[in-house]
Amino acid sequence: MKTWMILLSAVTALVSVESFAADAAAGKAKTAVCAGCHMADGNSVNPDWPSLAGQHADYIAKQLADFKAGVRTDPMMAPMVAALSEEDMADIAAYFESQTAKGGEADPVLVEAGKAMYVSGNASTGVAACAACHGPTGSGNPAAKFPSLQGQHAKYTAKQLRDFRSGARGNDAGKMMQDVAASMTDAEIEAVASYVQGLR
Repeated sequence: MKTWMILLSAVTALVSVESFAADAAAGKAKTAVCAGCHMADGNSVNPDWPSLAGQHADYIAKQLADFKAGVRTDPMMAPMVAALSEEDMADIAAYFESQTAKGGEADPVLVEAGKAMYVSGNASTGVAACAACHGPTGSGNPAAKFPSLQGQHAKYTAKQLRDFRSGARGNDAGKMMQDVAASMTDAEIEAVASYVQGLR
């Protein structure tokens, strides 16, 4: 009986996963409205708006769901996600994940300070190293839903860090990013955001 229950649970799980399988091709058609800010291939040209190309699908889907639920707020994103279903979000996320990120360049003046923060953090103020969660190349950790940071716009990254620091953004698991950003100075934020922009 126990073996039967285990097999039934496994089959049920497989069916559930299959029924929510994301479709990148369908997602491409659904991203028409996204392209106005994030561009058709997800490589935003405006530093105020994030590039989504190559971002982990689970992370994108979570952000869309959080915007829709009001857990994460943005006056421009709220109307964009209002009519999206879970399937729509999964498809859109799959499409953007399938695109190739173009990336940017770090400010040479800020590279050393940014690298120090990214790789080592600041032990004296308790700021953890970014690389611990986002990896040495900024590729993130999809299993843990830690986003890729590779090539992300410095201006956008800096704003997110300031928002985590102020509490304006609070949809991070266990307040991890809020805790990290809380002790970061403006100079540290600008430096590490610039460094991230140049990561490949």
